[in-house]
Amino acid sequence: MAKTIRVYTRPVDKTSYPEGLANSIHFACVSGDGSDIPWNKNYGILFVRGEISEDNTIIPMGIQTPCIFHIDEKRIGIAGERILEDGSPDETTAGKFMFWETEDLISFTEKGFTEREKIDAMIAADSDSVSDNASISVSDELADKASIYWSSIVHTHTIVPDHADIHTQAELESIKAEVRYSDGSARNKSIKWNTGSIDFSAPGEYRVEGVIEQQRFDFPLAKGYGDPVIFPWEGKWYFISTNDNLNDIGIYVRESEDVHGLFAEGVIEHLILPFAPERGFEQTFWAPEFHVIGGELYILFAVSGHKWGPQCHMMKLKKGGSIIDENSWEEPIRVVRQNGEPLADEAITLDMTYVKNNAGSYLIWSYRENIGTPLDSGSMLYIASIDEREPWKLTSEPVLLTRPLYGWENVSGTINNEGPNHFISDGTVYVTYSGGAANGYTYVLGLLTASIDADLLNIDNWHKSITPVLTFYSVEGEFGPGHNAFFTNEDGDLMISYHGETDIASNLRCDGIRRVHFRADGTPYFQMSQKEDIDKETVNITIRIQ
Repeated sequence: MAKTIRVYTRPVDKTSYPEGLANSIHFACVSGDGSDIPWNKNYGILFVRGEISEDNTIIPMGIQTPCIFHIDEKRIGIAGERILEDGSPDETTAGKFMFWETEDLISFTEKGFTEREKIDAMIAADSDSVSDNASISVSDELADKASIYWSSIVHTHTIVPDHADIHTQAELESIKAEVRYSDGSARNKSIKWNTGSIDFSAPGEYRVEGVIEQQRFDFPLAKGYGDPVIFPWEGKWYFISTNDNLNDIGIYVRESEDVHGLFAEGVIEHLILPFAPERGFEQTFWAPEFHVIGGELYILFAVSGHKWGPQCHMMKLKKGGSIIDENSWEEPIRVVRQNGEPLADEAITLDMTYVKNNAGSYLIWSYRENIGTPLDSGSMLYIASIDEREPWKLTSEPVLLTRPLYGWENVSGTINNEGPNHFISDGTVYVTYSGGAANGYTYVLGLLTASIDADLLNIDNWHKSITPVLTFYSVEGEFGPGHNAFFTNEDGDLMISYHGETDIASNLRCDGIRRVHFRADGTPYFQMSQKEDIDKETVNITIRIQ
């Protein structure tokens, strides 16, 4: 048996799906009745990169007339003509097609530009291609596997044992539920058993009921806060963010016994870095993050003086100090290069984060030149190594990690690579970052990956995903999700905090939190809504006390 896979672009809608998104390659699996079942919720999957001009600005590009064909028994080719952002022809690549290869329709390798004659020859040699060159037949196995990958992952069923022989309540509590998902992934969850009617000292058979719960947070949690960070420290939880409600002036922290308490009505916000012109802190108190570096607690953030121009700083918590006490923090230090000079003079730096793997310790931050002018470079992510004993001073030259060349990073003039944050799982460093409009619906998360053992200053050790991993198509009712951070909650789940908007036309940044799921292959999946994850499920088991 075989199924048909189709590639296409979408019409431009400047209010809900602009050029940078529409002029990308979309995929659909054709159903038995001939209708399309779009992959990735009908959001683009393959994006063509823009170019860098002689004056270091970005020329955004798109793609049109995509085609798909078999190269051989294993490989599939996808190609299309590159166009300018406005849809006009790209004369620099006339007669050539951008070309990708894939074996599974999940991961794609960009092969660069190929003469159209070669593409036409491969299409002509493919006996399974369809006449319009925009569709091919593939095996059911290949189509089904790719369809599962590009579809939402949802909770399907839960497995618990029917019977168990136990002796104590502790043995009962050690029984886990296996929660299964539509892609074949699974995870074990603790069960809260109702044992009030059970006498563990009296042998016999009992029917016991339990509840499986997933910590959940309704969106929006807090309104008017961008770049949210949740952080555990010495038995308590802390929330720090950019405070849009106060025009981004000052750094405030919330403290609670648990994560939910950080968003409780009436929670106190403690000012720990106030407006202080005499210290050079007047505006753009942006994107503060907690990080433990060399055993010391720091806040990494950006701030401007009287002249607008945010620059990366960090400040350290004094020994025995309290996070919520302004006087417990040392004087902030501006981050500098190897030679002691600032990271930038005329350019801006912001959104700094800390990454440590087996090869060393690093800072990643966003850098932008000539913002607001015709020579605007767009924001770029740079990385450099540090010595943990003096983390404010680079020990290497900055290395360019990524620029916003794909259409989803460079939407309608929003030229952003910013907001990096990371976690490590199964030997891989995952760095998410944001592209698109920082306070609009096109904001998305991109993904960079590298080995836990890799030299992160070597750009060849990084892989950048062509497709964003979280968009306004991901979860219903959440627009522009981005500038995130990660934390492990009280139950040991990896969680993602982020800001977004409640409406496609809104510019009010609001905070959200959800669980990061892991696919059957161990890779992270950031798009699982509360409805798709397990919410609350009752289970029963017969226990035999001996």
